[in-house]
Amino acid sequence: MSNVIVVGGGAAGMMAAIAAAKCGHNVTLLEKNEKLGKKLFITGKGRCNVTNGADMDVLFQNVCTNEKFLYSAFYSFDNTQVCDLIEQAGCPLKTERGDRVFPVSDHSSDVIAALQRELHKYHVDIHLHTEVKKILTKESDGKSYFYGVECADHKKMTADDCIICTGGCSYASTGSTGDGYRFAEETGHNVTERKPALVPLVIRESWCKALMGLSLKNVEIRMQCGKKTWYEGFGEMLFTHFGVSGPLILSASSFYSKNISKRKGDDEVKLFLDLKPALTPEQLDKRLLRDFEEAKNKQFKNALDHLFPAKLIPVMIELSGISPEKKVNEIGREERKAFGMLIKALPMTVTGTRSFAEAIITQGGISVKDINPSTMESKLVKHLYFAGEVLDLDAMTGGFNLQIAWSTGHLAGDSIEVG
Repeated sequence: MSNVIVVGGGAAGMMAAIAAAKCGHNVTLLEKNEKLGKKLFITGKGRCNVTNGADMDVLFQNVCTNEKFLYSAFYSFDNTQVCDLIEQAGCPLKTERGDRVFPVSDHSSDVIAALQRELHKYHVDIHLHTEVKKILTKESDGKSYFYGVECADHKKMTADDCIICTGGCSYASTGSTGDGYRFAEETGHNVTERKPALVPLVIRESWCKALMGLSLKNVEIRMQCGKKTWYEGFGEMLFTHFGVSGPLILSASSFYSKNISKRKGDDEVKLFLDLKPALTPEQLDKRLLRDFEEAKNKQFKNALDHLFPAKLIPVMIELSGISPEKKVNEIGREERKAFGMLIKALPMTVTGTRSFAEAIITQGGISVKDINPSTMESKLVKHLYFAGEVLDLDAMTGGFNLQIAWSTGHLAGDSIEVG
């Protein structure tokens, strides 16, 4: 039996503490906030998208960075096991569109309460308002070993093993202030560049602002830089005062962050919006012909009610280059074809992302090359483990990032040797 310290009481930290305690270890969980699961509380707009119920291959397809590193973690504690643990702890779950799993109550607090019951059940010693400032290591036989932590009050706590689960840089108000990266660097680990991910995108075109508040469902986007396509997706998006947001855009942003440093020269990043993805260009042209025939005596500006939401019509007219006063029966074939192309590929220029303050997760983190994927133990410091968002791992929206936290946390806690 070992004495184990877990630093950070979020998703990965609570799961790591539960897993280690189930193995019979004496576990102390240190959390600098006044309560556990502060970021978990606001995930999924307060509903907590616990995981995704898709097959394992789909889980891996939705990991953006270092998916192969997660093989052991995902297979040793998968989405079904996560759901079983939470339900058996008294929080019933349900599966919604896109295999997203939520608590039946739609309250993230019920997920946190279930995990807290597990922590108490296995006698985890929880210390709130306890901020760790330093990881203590010692050298022996040319190797580095963990032996304790130093807290903000200069109090030192010793232990046999330590699991760092301090999260990323996003939502700093929840306590994710990058402490784990500092701990990693101070103990000799490599930390990759951190960028906001699952974050709204900033668009150059001023007409986006005119559409602020407009939500579009069942649309497709393609993100392109030069001749390379960075992302394609289908779903829901929202126009804002600075650009675009919504689930579809958040997923695209991860690929923007991932690829922007590889951009060559002055190539602009373009976002092409397909407003009618269910129609081929040919089918759309027939639809336009039919609509234009029905409204042949109307002005162009009054003939688009069946095609677009009211807020979008003035923007589409302006971008089409067709005079709003022009009679529909005067619109030529080439003008109609060009209008169809605009509907299928409305162009926007991405100039960046919003900040970490609006990012759901952090892309980048502790290099997985320094971590044993079979145990989550550091390859550089014995008895020191890392789990969750502090690692260079990230995924799409839909419960996949929480699955990374549960799986890596559980593997770390389960891997600590007895004795």
